[in-house]
Amino acid sequence: MYHSKISGLGYFVPENIVTNDDLAKIIDTNDEWIQERTGIKERRHVVKGSGETTTTMGVKAAKIAIERSGLAKEAIDFIVFATISPDYYFPGPGVMLQKELGLRTVGALDIRNQCSGFIYALSIADQYIKTGMYKNILIVGSELQSLGLDMTNRGRGVSVIFGDGAGAAILSREEDLTKGILSTHLHSEGEHAKELAVLAPGMGGRWVTDILADNNLDDESYFPHMNGQFVFKNAVVRFSEVINEALQANNLQVSDIDMLIPHQANLRISQFIQKKFSLRDDQVFNNIQKFGNTTAASIPIALTEAWEKGKIKSGDTVVLAAFGSGFTWASAIIKW
Repeated sequence: MYHSKISGLGYFVPENIVTNDDLAKIIDTNDEWIQERTGIKERRHVVKGSGETTTTMGVKAAKIAIERSGLAKEAIDFIVFATISPDYYFPGPGVMLQKELGLRTVGALDIRNQCSGFIYALSIADQYIKTGMYKNILIVGSELQSLGLDMTNRGRGVSVIFGDGAGAAILSREEDLTKGILSTHLHSEGEHAKELAVLAPGMGGRWVTDILADNNLDDESYFPHMNGQFVFKNAVVRFSEVINEALQANNLQVSDIDMLIPHQANLRISQFIQKKFSLRDDQVFNNIQKFGNTTAASIPIALTEAWEKGKIKSGDTVVLAAFGSGFTWASAIIKW
């Protein structure tokens, strides 16, 4: 059996910076309120009409990752694309990415696991490589969320949190079993699905045609809904559990962690976890302050940026952890 390693990383975010003060011009909020509750100072939003999409951002991140891996694009055997904001309801963005990158007719798998999407994608790719089915897999997490947010006072508690962007990684076969992805751990609890969700449209309920026919301006079902306090309370518990699970599975201690990359959901959650595990500032990487919550893109963006800044070095033990809608939560342990 093989191991898999990350051989290339890349990320892309739109140039358009939206500050808290910018949001305060269109909704009843302010910089102090947003920072106090989320830690966010600014985020990136795609400019409407620019032609930028979830796929195009994913392509830009993927090109960087491929170049850094040193591989020819023809060496990629498979694509795993994680997003909750696809260009189309179907087909998914994986095949669009394959087309835009000019890859041969490799398989493309779309992952819908929200904030945990990238770790779920990483886990799936890891299993394919471990079994010898594929040698090099392109993993992408990309989100264009800004155009689907309720930018009114009604939606301000949610809409100030999210941003746009994409991150990508190349996962390659590694024959040294002491390096690479050591383990991944995936969980879900659908009992709380509606606590963080977009409840419409859906093929099993109200579809787009119903929404158009109703023409109800007060219909909130197509905007994100979040029970913030409930999500926070569950997140800090599940983050802790899944990090400990990963450490125990590999006979590691908290002191062995060189870098924790948490999903960038809320800076207060990350700070709570950091304090609970008694980690130093240099052991945890956060960039939600400038990018907001980019859902499936947040971990690959943060991982790439941490690596670019030299905060992750060869031999380091890196922990990835996420919690989000579903509820889903996940972790991964990587020996860099």
